[in-house]
Order: sequence, then C-alpha cells, then structure tokens
Amino acid sequence: MHKVNFANLDLNLLRVLHCLLDEKHVSKAADRLHLSQPAVSRALARLRESLNDPLLVRTAQGYALSARAESMQLELAEVLRSIDRMIAKPVFDPATDRGVIKMTGLDLELALYVPQLVQRMRRLAPFMHLETVRQELDSFSMLDKDDVQLSLSGLEPVTSGGSFHRVKLDTMPVVCLMDENHPLTRSEMTAEAYANAPHGLVSITGRGPGSMDQVLEDVGLQREVVLRLSGFMSVADYCEGTDLVFTLPLRLAQRISAGRRLKMLPLPSALQRDPVAFYIYWHARHHHDPRLTWVRSQLLDITQELPRL
Repeated sequence: MHKVNFANLDLNLLRVLHCLLDEKHVSKAADRLHLSQPAVSRALARLRESLNDPLLVRTAQGYALSARAESMQLELAEVLRSIDRMIAKPVFDPATDRGVIKMTGLDLELALYVPQLVQRMRRLAPFMHLETVRQELDSFSMLDKDDVQLSLSGLEPVTSGGSFHRVKLDTMPVVCLMDENHPLTRSEMTAEAYANAPHGLVSITGRGPGSMDQVLEDVGLQREVVLRLSGFMSVADYCEGTDLVFTLPLRLAQRISAGRRLKMLPLPSALQRDPVAFYIYWHARHHHDPRLTWVRSQLLDITQELPRL
C-alpha cells in the first residue's frame, strides 16, 4: 500500500479535493473556490501524487470519481467539518453556560466585590458555577498551576510575571481603624503618635513586615506589631475595646467597621502614600477564554458602580 506523507499534505489541498469530488470538474471547482483553473489543476496534480490515485477519471460523459475518491468523499466532508468546529471561535452564551469559575483572594477582598458578581450571575448566567478557593501564601502560584482561573489581589507577582494578565478593579486610600474611644481619636494624630501605638496587622504569610513598616522607616520611625491575623473578617473583634490600630484600605475598613464601635481616621499626612490598587489577575492560558472574559467584564461593571472615594 502506498504510504501518504502527511507532512507534505497541505490542509488547503483537502478543501480543494472536497470541492473537486463534489463538482467532478476542475473549472467548476475553481469557480466555487474563487481560484484560477490552473491553480486547481496544480492542486489536483499534487493530490494525485500524494495519494497515488487519479481521483478524477475522464469518461465519455466527463469526469468520474475513482473508487478511492468515492470511498473518501463522505469521510472527507466530516473531517473538514470537524476541523472547522475545532478552529472556530468558541461560542459563549452566559444564559446557557454551565462552566465553573474558580477564584481566590483574601476573605474581605472577595466579600467587597464577589457578592455583587453572584447576583449578576444568578440573573444573567443561572447555570454557571462559582467557587472561591482558600488563598495560599502565593495566589500567583495557584494561577500558574491552574488551581484557580482568577485571583483578586493588591500584590505584584514575584515570578512568572510575563505569564499573567491583570486589570485594575478599584483604588482606595489607606486609613487607620481603631476603637471609638481610642486615645488617638482625641486629637489630631501625628506620625509619631501613630508609630507609638500598638498595631494589628493582617498578614497572609504570618511573617515579615507590612507595607506601613517601610513607610515608617522612610521617615525614621518604627512601630510595634503586637497582633497578626491571617484574614480580615475578625479584625473588628480584636480592634473593638482594645488600644490596637489596624491600617487598612478604606473600603475594607468601612466594611469591617459597619455596626461596630470603631472609628476610621486618615493617616497622618507624613505617612500618606499613593492609593492602594486592587487587580483581577488571570493566566495567559485563559486570556481569550470567553467565559472568563465575561466574568471579568461583570466585575469591572460592578466596581464602576461603586461610590467614588
């Protein structure tokens, strides 16, 4: 049996072959393919050589298919349809989609935006599933391993930065959160008074300094962190009725202090820096995924509707 060298077989030749087998005529196939007759004749010659078969055989009534061409005709049509389906742009309809989205982020960061996302999904994409996954020490490694498809974070990736895409969801200033009767509430807070207060810190890793420690170092000051928490949800319980100060992004502080005996104060002017930015990150492998594109657009719409700070 003649062995076909598929490495030398152009996919475009298969489309020409399909048309030739349908039309059984070189000129008609050329018209249908919007090609010149010589081009189709050359393609037929290459096909005959590659397949070691005449394919089209001249008869008194015109051209007829060879036995092999007849056996190939139906199967070739299905192969080409399969190829078209494979390379076609994915069709996404949120109203019928049953996909699963996995997202990670810190507890309160997710709580600021994801409930509104779920409300939209229940209305616009009722069959889609959303799973929030507990954040590991490095959410970017979770994206890299495809454990999650989206990560909400205010951090920058340490490695594999070129593999990630992001879009800014929100920005907000940093404020101080403390008990409503904290001594710092009684007068204008100075940088020195802030540094001398006992501090609480939300830390994913449980080790290392916070961003405010670098800010204080820049102005020759230092603070003492006496409490580290791994998440934001319990901050109010540790802040209320104590002398601890937590330094948090404004929307998180607003959410934590709602209904509690807490007070928010701006940072002393000497310690104020650029607003904190929150991003939604995703891996390059999902950059063109229509489902994730839709979810990201919903999150952007949600943050656009938030009160400006």
